[in-house]
Amino acid sequence: MSDEVYEHIVFDGYKHESLCRYPELALRSFVISSFGKTYHATGWKIGYCLAPAPLSKEFQKIHQFLTFASNTPVQLAYAEFMENKEVFVNLSQFYQDKRDRFSSFLKKSRFKVLPCRGTYFQMLDYSPISGESDVEFSKRMTVEHGVASIPPSVFYHQNDDHKVLRFCFAKRDETLKKAAKLLSAIQA
Repeated sequence: MSDEVYEHIVFDGYKHESLCRYPELALRSFVISSFGKTYHATGWKIGYCLAPAPLSKEFQKIHQFLTFASNTPVQLAYAEFMENKEVFVNLSQFYQDKRDRFSSFLKKSRFKVLPCRGTYFQMLDYSPISGESDVEFSKRMTVEHGVASIPPSVFYHQNDDHKVLRFCFAKRDETLKKAAKLLSAIQA
């Protein structure tokens, strides 16, 4: 199974490497992607799965119990979006510029900006600021400083904590600037 939802969001000259490029793997794999990521509409929750016919047949047996339907206007909107290649052809540069701006806004903060080469989430190392768990530090930042983040340990087996937080930079520049200003004020 290959999660390729960020296939059009790759930075710094890197290129997306789809599992579909390798015939032997493609014959025994599911490739999953998302229209929401590609077309800036993550709330619409429509994606797709590519697989060879025998695997697709098995996938359909499960899929019918996981989702019910998507509304017609959303389907029509995606169909229209798909007519315009420019939307996703320029997506990498659009998000790379957002990432770079957010990183530059954070230069005066005590957070360490970690490399980010293909998503619209920026990981920030907060170990110079606090020894708290990522869950506790994230909660405190939201309550005391008004900045929300995602503690990645909640996605790990046994809540593996590396003193980093995840921030979404798929926001207006004014929002990123305000968030960076609030983050830069955090000393402990």
